[in-house]
Amino acid sequence: MSRRSVMRGVLASGALLGTGAALTACGTEGAKKAEGSCVSDDLSAGEKTINFSNWPQYIDVDDKDEAKHPSLVAFQEKTGIQVTYNEDVNDNNEFFGKVRNQLAGCQSTGRDLIVLTDWMAARMIRLGWLQKLDKKNLPNVESKRLLSLRARSFDTNDEYSVPWQSGLAGIAYNGTATTEVRSIDDLLTRPDLKGKVTALSEMRDTMGLLLQSNGHDPAKFTDAQFDDALEKLRKAVARGQIRRFTGNDYAPELAKGDIVACIAWSGDVVQLAGDNPKVQFVVPEAGAMLFSDNMLVPNKSSHKSNVEKLMDYYYDPKVAAEVAASVNYICPVEGAKAEAEKIDPALAANPLIFPDDAMLARTKVFMALTEAQERSYEQKFQQVIGA
Repeated sequence: MSRRSVMRGVLASGALLGTGAALTACGTEGAKKAEGSCVSDDLSAGEKTINFSNWPQYIDVDDKDEAKHPSLVAFQEKTGIQVTYNEDVNDNNEFFGKVRNQLAGCQSTGRDLIVLTDWMAARMIRLGWLQKLDKKNLPNVESKRLLSLRARSFDTNDEYSVPWQSGLAGIAYNGTATTEVRSIDDLLTRPDLKGKVTALSEMRDTMGLLLQSNGHDPAKFTDAQFDDALEKLRKAVARGQIRRFTGNDYAPELAKGDIVACIAWSGDVVQLAGDNPKVQFVVPEAGAMLFSDNMLVPNKSSHKSNVEKLMDYYYDPKVAAEVAASVNYICPVEGAKAEAEKIDPALAANPLIFPDDAMLARTKVFMALTEAQERSYEQKFQQVIGA
């Protein structure tokens, strides 16, 4: 089970779909921290430690001992900084619930480094709950970050977030059960696919693809454009084109051919294609959605300089290739592909792990939302998908 599987499997259960809405609905604007109002002291010079919170199974592991992570061992030996590595991020909203009271009160969470998905990183930035990074300490990040992951709408100056791993939302189809599906419009209208299609319950991925299919930019759109795309989705639901909305649980159904095509995540398809090469991932004609999980330093962490050393270490192409070989998501580091070829040429040749510039040019990151927009769009989307 991949890191994305863990998160999407939880979401698919429905247990947390309502949680996200509840957290948004209760409001967080009053918890905002103005810049400079929550000062964090950096004790890195005298305290060589990092407390690192990440998702399960989202880092390289030792073949003989899965509790060991060779890249972290090497970092500790190189720098003398001891890393306590925790796999305690199982869902963005769940984790937000764990830390919100401390961060709203300008208190330490006990964590120096956390990894959260774009939209939650955007919320944290909006609330003023993150420390600004010192780019002088991040030469590898500054020079090796993929161009497609620079100046994203929620962090336009790349001051708060550094991508850990990335992935795509697009179309997947089972070639043993249907012909190729090239566009979102095909997915939502082709008669031979009726009732055999699923879409994602993640609003940003599904709606981002529909916005693109309508010729709009998911990174910058209006309320009217969102509503237009949502109406297209509503009509497809009403016609019975879409069987249901899913989390990660579409994967086994797609593998068996119970559903023949769907909106899917690239990391899942990499895994499915290993058993059945007929399962294919397609970047839709109008474009795909690019998501990232980001390294962030929360307020009141007292080891920011130590964390910046770790961030920069993981942007060494050789180290990044070692992680990519284990987790199979899009590597955010320029030059890592050449290093991956030394590990496994097939890995380096996989465009879902090392996409070329032409593929990345056809991707978008969903627009950063205000709290009011997040609440409005989620409520409208949930009504259409029946959640």
